[in-house]
Amino acid sequence: MKLVYTLLVAFLLNTVYAQNADTYFEKIRNNDVELTAFFSQMPKGGDLHHHFSGSIYAEPLLQHAIKEDFYLNTETMDVRKVKENSGNWSLFSALKANGTLDAYKQKIMQKWSIKDYNYVDYPSDKLFFESFMKFEPAIQGNFAAGLLELKKRAIAENVSYIETQLSTIPNTLQTDDLVKFDSRLRQLAAAKDEKAILKTLDSLFIIYQKRDAELYAKNFNTNFVAKLHNELKIDDPQFTMRYQNFVLRFMEPVDLFKNIVIAFISANESKLMAGVNIVSPEDGETSMKDYGLHMLMFKYCSSRFPNVKYTMHAGELTLGLVQPEELTWHIEAAIKTAGAQRIGHGVDIAYEKDSYKLLQHMASKNIPVEINLVSNEFILKVKEERHPFILYKKFGVPIVISTDDAGILRTNMTEQYVLLAKRYNQVTYKDIKQYVYNSINFSFIKEEAVKKQLLLDLDKRFAHFENQFSKL
Repeated sequence: MKLVYTLLVAFLLNTVYAQNADTYFEKIRNNDVELTAFFSQMPKGGDLHHHFSGSIYAEPLLQHAIKEDFYLNTETMDVRKVKENSGNWSLFSALKANGTLDAYKQKIMQKWSIKDYNYVDYPSDKLFFESFMKFEPAIQGNFAAGLLELKKRAIAENVSYIETQLSTIPNTLQTDDLVKFDSRLRQLAAAKDEKAILKTLDSLFIIYQKRDAELYAKNFNTNFVAKLHNELKIDDPQFTMRYQNFVLRFMEPVDLFKNIVIAFISANESKLMAGVNIVSPEDGETSMKDYGLHMLMFKYCSSRFPNVKYTMHAGELTLGLVQPEELTWHIEAAIKTAGAQRIGHGVDIAYEKDSYKLLQHMASKNIPVEINLVSNEFILKVKEERHPFILYKKFGVPIVISTDDAGILRTNMTEQYVLLAKRYNQVTYKDIKQYVYNSINFSFIKEEAVKKQLLLDLDKRFAHFENQFSKL
């Protein structure tokens, strides 16, 4: 009886503290500075839509490139370990010697991120997607420093979990003799012959198996991910991290399917590998041409590996970026054809054919949408009332808030919540708290004990956070 009484008192106190936090939140919701202080201290759970390379800030990447004396292309601001034949390349040591290094530092920052971007001189989406290959050599061999940077920043910002897209899986599995399947798969896709496509994919899958696809997956899991994760002691009482495999949309069908297969094998074999994703600009020529084919590749691999979860970049499009008819089907195909358990971005949902039915389906099946406000504003110029956030909320689709590429976009999780509160008066503190819990409940963490502990930790963090508002 005493225990029941104690639990009841604790429940009532927590309810009062939550109400106090809600009251305070409503008082400050139109003040950016006060909202920033509020959300900086608020527990934020997990960041589920997170690209490792795009989340590292440019400053440490540049410091690494200078320390290792990389070559800089003084026209494009690309860096390389080895000088390429074309272009104007100079060692960082030479730039330092001739006194021009500081001037180039500023130019590099402006090409590796959105720092100082004036929204006039260069297309925002082009700047964003081009930046990755410019600094990519500074990422390679520097994963440990990047992971520790992300962990340190997450803890400081009260983020307790990150599900990051760490790296593609290196492999040398030969496909030169299989290129005939590229045209065949595209012909079948044009004819909408799903049965024949799946049969063809089955033939390719068997070939990949015979060519030791599994070895590449296991080597990646053991000698890269697990090695880094364990040596760096990434998981601790304050923070947890898991990893998504990802594949690149712009590849030819045979090579892309090879990478999807290896990614699924990897995710199936390791508890650290939370799931699979597909990335690269959705409006790219190959991405658009082969989109339906890609969805069937995921459908096929899901039938082979039913325990593997996957989220998909889908609907990261808007009017004017592609032809209007291309806005009408990508999200539905990702969910109903490919079978995605989460959707990343989902910006063009209002243009989808039968969008209301699709939203109802997402709500009834508990398929969350990963909302990335800063990213969608910069890359797609979609914000405020043009953003479908309220549409998802209205239909009861589970929502998680995430950063996407905080380093390139020079943002953080706190800013996402500040924008959410400022732009959408319909959103209550209770809603925001639910989005935080969603980020753990809808994570792809495989170990139930780990997920349960993160949720218990959130309870404690919120109790501590909300308690302070009884004194304000």
